[in-house]
Amino acid sequence: MADEEKTEEAPAEKKSSNMLMIIIIVVLVLIIVIGGVVTVLLMGDDEEDNVSSAPQEQVEKTTKPKRRSSSSSLDTETQRLLSDIGIMYPLDSFTVNLKSDAGRRYLKVTMSLELEGEELSLELDAKVAVLRDRIIRILTSKTLEEISSKKGKNKVERQIMDVLNAMISDGQIKGIYFTEFVIQ
Repeated sequence: MADEEKTEEAPAEKKSSNMLMIIIIVVLVLIIVIGGVVTVLLMGDDEEDNVSSAPQEQVEKTTKPKRRSSSSSLDTETQRLLSDIGIMYPLDSFTVNLKSDAGRRYLKVTMSLELEGEELSLELDAKVAVLRDRIIRILTSKTLEEISSKKGKNKVERQIMDVLNAMISDGQIKGIYFTEFVIQ
């Protein structure tokens, strides 16, 4: 009689341990699949930026005449692009607190403005305090997540350019170049 009870318990324990093993395997597979999906989604944003910017670069390359020199084609392309950049107006460094719920985050940025004409630099000299104020307000309104990606930096650049161009009358800011961008 005791032998009959032991034989009945053994298959029940085997079934429950097999069922437990199957559940663990299914959970692990789900975790791996979810991790893969999250990784693809996060990496997809950067690839989307590269794909959307590629046609623009190609259009720019085809519309501008290329200069030939004795150096390699890469050097020619770099020289051509650098020669097309206008007058630069360097700004002092900005050190600001980023908007954050989880502790303090700091951003140190140094940038230069590309100007459309020389007369604009005189106007910017006169309004440098207002320019710095507007840039500080824009930067402090951003979170770490908003500015840590390439897409986020481009968005901040566009926002700063739009605000500054709305304030000036003697020309236009054609571009903003970050020469230092440190997040802590």
